This record gives sequence, C-alpha cells and structure tokens, in this order.
Amino acid sequence: MGILSVIVAAIGGWVFGAAWYMGLSKQWVAAVGIEVDENGRPVNESPLPYILSFVAMILVAGMMRHTFAMAGIDGFGKGLITGLGVGLFFISPWIMINNAYGQRPFRLTMIDAGYATFGCAVMGAILSLF
Repeated sequence: MGILSVIVAAIGGWVFGAAWYMGLSKQWVAAVGIEVDENGRPVNESPLPYILSFVAMILVAGMMRHTFAMAGIDGFGKGLITGLGVGLFFISPWIMINNAYGQRPFRLTMIDAGYATFGCAVMGAILSLF
C-alpha cells in the first residue's frame, strides 16, 4: 500500500500545482520574466519541467510518508496540518532563500511558497487516507 499512497499523493500534489499555476499564470509569468507568445504561452516551452516536477512530487510524497509513519501521524486532520507545516516551514523558507539570492521578485516567492504549502497539505491529507 505504501507505494500506491505515495503515487496517489504525488498525483494529488501535481494536479493541485497545475491548478495553482494556471490560476496564477499571468502573475507567475510576469514575476519570472518569461517571454510569451501572442496567446500568453511561454516561448520555447518544454515538457521537461512537467516531468521533473512530477518526479519531485514523488520524492516529497515518499519522504512525507516515511516521516508520517515514523512520527505516528494518522488521520486526515493530522495529515493535512503536518503537510501544511512541511510546506510552510521546510520548503517555503528554502524557496525564499533561493529566490532572494537570485534576486527574484518577492511575489514569485509568495506564488511558489503558496504552492509548496498547500500542495504539501494536499499530499499530507491524501497520505493520511491510506
């Protein structure tokens, strides 16, 4: 059941990310400074970021599952809150550091950290269902 829960949680986090970034696409493109075509789509778009992001979701979900098992975290509420904490207090600060040193706009940090926070909450909630 472990690998299945990791895969389902990774899919949940990835799908949440797709919705998050579609909803904030104009703000994200402006913050990143990506060149877009007349339809607002990035020029030279590649499938690689989508593939890498899914691999990353599997890694995050796998480690979250391991951490949940070691800490005895069970139940939907505990999984949701712990996932939220992982995103907010582990991943988001790291994003902030990387963006600060790269001199990226703070609004990019907020967009990406929001995804990390709520995406991990979604994954934590899903992991707690297995």
